[in-house]
Amino acid sequence: MSAHSSTLPPLTQDTIWAILNDTLDDDTVNALVWDTLGYCFDNATQTWNLEAVDSAWATAYPTPPNFIDSRPATVQLTRAIPKANKQLLKEVLGFKGYSVDQLIPRLTRRATMANWLLSVMVDRGDLLTNAPQ
Repeated sequence: MSAHSSTLPPLTQDTIWAILNDTLDDDTVNALVWDTLGYCFDNATQTWNLEAVDSAWATAYPTPPNFIDSRPATVQLTRAIPKANKQLLKEVLGFKGYSVDQLIPRLTRRATMANWLLSVMVDRGDLLTNAPQ
């Protein structure tokens, strides 16, 4: 668990909706993804600890990328989502996507981040604990 994870919102469907609805700030959304990728900021050394980060990520991004600003990082995140989990936003949340006037890189990258986080929830077995009734 990262040093900042105690200040992050819990990884729930409500949090995913807050990402999709743009009510959760970009820095927090990035921090949620960094946390799930294993990035941990060491306050004592003022450096990123990469021990829990997959080598492909640690090599490409020794400091966690800003997924909102970086298309290459978002593409890598998309590729990291298992094929079975690619449609979770639609299948689990019923998210229909954005309207044409909302199709801007910032929102579509946030949707990719939301899908990544849902995929993490599925892999951890956490998704059913917050399933809609």
